[in-house]
Amino acid sequence: MVTQRRERSDQRKSALIAGTALMIMTLAALFSYGFVHTRLMEQGNAGAIVQRIISQNHLFKAEILGWMIILLCDIVVAWSSYVFLKPTNKNLALLGAWLRLVYATLLGIAITNLLFVLLLTNRTDYLSSFTPNQLGAQVMLHLKAFESIWSVGLIVFGAHLLILGILTFQSDSVPRWIGILLLLASMGYILIHLDKLFFADYGEIGTILEAIFIVPMTLGEIGFGLWLLFRGGK
Repeated sequence: MVTQRRERSDQRKSALIAGTALMIMTLAALFSYGFVHTRLMEQGNAGAIVQRIISQNHLFKAEILGWMIILLCDIVVAWSSYVFLKPTNKNLALLGAWLRLVYATLLGIAITNLLFVLLLTNRTDYLSSFTPNQLGAQVMLHLKAFESIWSVGLIVFGAHLLILGILTFQSDSVPRWIGILLLLASMGYILIHLDKLFFADYGEIGTILEAIFIVPMTLGEIGFGLWLLFRGGK
């Protein structure tokens, strides 16, 4: 009886930690990607994007800080979701945690490219040897590298959500609708980012895929996070 109470207490604590980290991550992603990144990367040539980053340098720094918060939250969620789901299937829960850590590693590598962009746009003396065109090309190269590496990471993230979806179906406590959303979201992340990496010339495919999967991709982890906060482990 004491052991069961302790396990239930650990599950509740891990659910609270995972749910809180997921909510913090959602807010940070809305800011860093949904607001700042899309605003700075609006359509225009390389020179225009460089000028926007330079003129709104404080926003770009805030975006990088947001990505770092997301990275830390991913590590926390990898551990806490493993603890929460371990009683359901220890091996699968461990695989899901490792997949999320691999995704976090790839995200960290992607973020280093944003740090390179920050260095290139800080107007330091040693950058005076670059012509405007050379500077624009360097910045765009790192921004494209960020997008591509992050896309690879999101394919791994989709595999993590697949494991998470399977585990929620195996669990007696997690509602089935959460498992369905997670499985659909995993398919969305994998298909959309495979398309971005290998079929970018066929833009209409990506548009169709995003229209199909936008709802489960948006609500999958948010729904799971809210359920963990209010119901997980109780």
